[in-house]
Amino acid sequence: MRFDVMTLFPEMIEAYCGFSILKRAVEAGVISVNTVNPRDYTLNKHKKVDDTPYGGGAGMVLMPQPYVDAYESIEKCENSVTVMLSPQGEQLTDGVVNELANYSQIVLMCGHYEGFDERIREIIKPREISLGDFVLTGGELPALCLMDAVSRKVEGTLGKIESADEDSFSNGLIEYPHYTKPREFRGLEVPEVLLNGNHKDIAEFRLQKSLERTKAKRPDLYEKYMKENG
Repeated sequence: MRFDVMTLFPEMIEAYCGFSILKRAVEAGVISVNTVNPRDYTLNKHKKVDDTPYGGGAGMVLMPQPYVDAYESIEKCENSVTVMLSPQGEQLTDGVVNELANYSQIVLMCGHYEGFDERIREIIKPREISLGDFVLTGGELPALCLMDAVSRKVEGTLGKIESADEDSFSNGLIEYPHYTKPREFRGLEVPEVLLNGNHKDIAEFRLQKSLERTKAKRPDLYEKYMKENG
């Protein structure tokens, strides 16, 4: 999996990818991360990439020339998708993450200020994705969230691919509770079923706890799951 991130702040992307699971995945060659700064492609002598909006209004708008030129500089493979991080986009869900994990390359476009000149959308025609119905200062945080989520689905990123298979939402439910040592802490004990070594009982216990948690915390997901699974 290759990520090409168009960003005015490449240090933000590079710093996050220098830690934990993503760092190990990069070092192992499972994923690669490349940053492209549109400021390096602007024809403006002052390296500007934004300007005031036509028609008036607050804020600045990202100009088409540096972004389109930066995008066209990126070598695309055959199995590639371009994603614009935007509050106008579809919400990033586990289903969307699974779709994106089937690509070999994801080009990520991070916006800032009042957003992109509309002609950037019209020329590049990206898939637009949002973290939710709120606005952030820039697209770097959503891009990193997407990269982290997708990378977990790429074989070799996690120690065991089953770790991703059991995450919340992977089967439509919130994940069951986890326990580790010690067996007792401040009067709270690990459920006995997790200690008896009976894998069938453990699986049934975990499913039941997932159902209980989902019903309590995400009744919308619970109803959907019950409709689909009886």
